[in-house]
Amino acid sequence: MKISGSCLCGSIAFEAEHQGARVVACHCGQCRKQSGHLWAATAVPTASLRFDKDSTLAWFTSSQTAERGFCTTCGSSLFWRFKGGENTSVGLGALDEPTNLTLQTHIFTAHKGDYYDITDGLPHEENT
Repeated sequence: MKISGSCLCGSIAFEAEHQGARVVACHCGQCRKQSGHLWAATAVPTASLRFDKDSTLAWFTSSQTAERGFCTTCGSSLFWRFKGGENTSVGLGALDEPTNLTLQTHIFTAHKGDYYDITDGLPHEENT
């Protein structure tokens, strides 16, 4: 299934092939800091990620093993990937609708913020 999306200002526009990867909400500290709450995403093969526009795309090395892609104009958080990995996680909020995706699980829930509860009944993975 093809998915497409963009940043808030439209300076970055992309499409990719979604091949059925899990759709997750990540509650780890880095994702919360990056997004301002939690990070909802799904992975696509990096080789399938194509850009119509990407002149303002920048990558921030957020750890020794991962980096996060964002727009330098509007600040939209768009991507997360392991350095050298085969997949890139795409933020669900950046996708054009209809996404035809449904959140499936919450990950790193042991690290969630103390200001909210997870009450949607979806599975939780404390440290994954």
